[in-house]
Amino acid sequence: MTHIIGVDVGGTFTDLISFDVNSETVRIAKVLSTPENQSFGVMKALETSETNLPSVETLIHGTTVTTNALLERKISRVGLITTKGFRDVLELGRRTRPKPYGMTGVFECIIPREFRLEVKERIDSDGEIIERINKNDVTKAIKQLIENGIESLIIHFLHSYKNDIHERIASEIAKDLWPNSFITRGSELVTEFREYERGTTAAINASIQPVLHNYIQRLQQQLKENKYSKDLLVMQGNGGTVSSSIVSDEAVKTVMSGPASGVMAAAYTSTQCGFGHVVTYDMGGTSCDVGLIVDGIPQVTSELEIEYAMPIHVPMVDVHTIGAGGGSLAWVNTAGLLQVGPESAGAQPGPICYGRGGTKPTITDANLILGRLNPESLLSVENPVSIETVQNKVIDDVGRDLGFKGMEETASAIIRIANMNMAGALRLVSLARGYDPRDFVLFAFGGAGPLHAVSLAAELGIPKILVPMRPGITNAVGCVVADVRHDYVNSINVPLAHANMNQVNEIFISQIKAGKEMIASEGIDINEIVIIHQVDMQFQGQTHILNFPIQDPSVSRNDLQLLFEKAYLKRFNVELPEIRAVLVNLNTSVIGRRKPVPLKTLINQEKHKKKLSECIINSRPVWFDSGWHDTPIYNREFLPPKIKFRGPAVIEQLDTTTVVEPENHVEVDESGNLIISL
Repeated sequence: MTHIIGVDVGGTFTDLISFDVNSETVRIAKVLSTPENQSFGVMKALETSETNLPSVETLIHGTTVTTNALLERKISRVGLITTKGFRDVLELGRRTRPKPYGMTGVFECIIPREFRLEVKERIDSDGEIIERINKNDVTKAIKQLIENGIESLIIHFLHSYKNDIHERIASEIAKDLWPNSFITRGSELVTEFREYERGTTAAINASIQPVLHNYIQRLQQQLKENKYSKDLLVMQGNGGTVSSSIVSDEAVKTVMSGPASGVMAAAYTSTQCGFGHVVTYDMGGTSCDVGLIVDGIPQVTSELEIEYAMPIHVPMVDVHTIGAGGGSLAWVNTAGLLQVGPESAGAQPGPICYGRGGTKPTITDANLILGRLNPESLLSVENPVSIETVQNKVIDDVGRDLGFKGMEETASAIIRIANMNMAGALRLVSLARGYDPRDFVLFAFGGAGPLHAVSLAAELGIPKILVPMRPGITNAVGCVVADVRHDYVNSINVPLAHANMNQVNEIFISQIKAGKEMIASEGIDINEIVIIHQVDMQFQGQTHILNFPIQDPSVSRNDLQLLFEKAYLKRFNVELPEIRAVLVNLNTSVIGRRKPVPLKTLINQEKHKKKLSECIINSRPVWFDSGWHDTPIYNREFLPPKIKFRGPAVIEQLDTTTVVEPENHVEVDESGNLIISL
């Protein structure tokens, strides 16, 4: 067994990369995604790459099954058993509104009120039992939910993060009565305070648990039929992998699995190139995902809100997503303003130029009109559409309503609006969090990312851009390089002055033990185990928490105070010495490092040319802000390490196209990555 394979399912394409460890050769595949059943696209990618599954040592899969199920509300029927008087917590939430302005807004809880049942029990905020659980109430509630055809059960009691005895009693009763294994205990999934966030996370987990379980079962069966005998690893939203045998137990952790894999690939690649501070920018066919890497470590958050009133309080790579992909539709609204996205042409019918029946202008069509994309390769489809047809459609649908007559003016306006949207997303993960973009490198990937990277970097003042060797399949690369990872959170939620530091140390030790035991039980081959500790703190009276790392689990009270004050000053540039600090959560990440992967093999080095002139395969007019330029077209695979040249340039490869604007400098580093300097 010599092959390591990563497969990532995106909104438009399913990408595969296969490493042969012995020969250090690579095979890649890019096929259309199959939203009706993602496993079809996975198997098609394996078939296209001519993978011999019996020779595969490890198969890692990034999936959007759970994310799509949530966003499209194609979820399971879920029932909740909770403390008497608190069944409406999930619906009341934080008393916010779906739309901050205006008088309208719709919100529908993922658990209908008639399936949110109450039982008599009560534990106070100190973990003391006020009223013992009524087992008859629990039994009656479970039977009622079964009779109503509920598929997945949640047990969520008040203050169970302090004392989960009642949740465990209810869970034992449920195991004897419930017809399947889909039982979620709120405090087992998230051991932290805030009943609403903990309950919503549990509700999301329960709603997608059967969906993920059924999908993984189908995929495993197809793999088994093709003689794959090893375990399937699944990407999680925290950037780590987990065995498919236990992934559905905590299905909520696979939300944002796809975007996380791209950030992990960016961290892996940029660190090898010597860049620690990186803004990641992944533009695909449907959406654009941006994230932040500081000192080589992807930023992680436990406060992700996938949509209104759906907070997920499990650690995930902090990725911000907007509806701006190559397939994003361009249109003029009723106010006469040009808008680009969030609606997308998707995989079907796709942009007009794909020839699959698309009739509405997209970002890809605009790039084609401006010469940034190769008309010959894009239009070589089953039902080719002439470039004149694309131009006329863009002018008819967009240009005329804006008062534009020229195709260049219309197409460049579409690109400009799309770039403004994406620049706003990049500001949210950098400037809005106290980071200066000028101190970072822009890591551009995705099928459409390198097309827009230079314009975005110029907008934000980012001095350098790193384009990896295979931008269009970077998420699949992320699957291959991702480590095994398990995260643990425990709430303390007491003033730091009153915290029991021995208890703090014991919690950290127990988290380490649980993580190591979990990795051992998965049977995954790893090189070493790495432990990362973090703490959540706040000043008394504040709502939001501040997360920062600590090096030693036996940290002292004084050190915690100093570290918190330093982190607070760095984030907000404010000192509050007169307010008491509160120790909220203790976090531990247990990471199993897998074998390193040689990234140099991503491009066939035998195709490298010696002279720059030999790397030019064509030239064509390309539109930039300064007008049309006769632009050389380079073949990416021909570019050898250490070669340098200046824009304007278009660099083409199988999985993406990179646009370099006039006067920018390009260098190929020793690993084969493009470094563009503005």
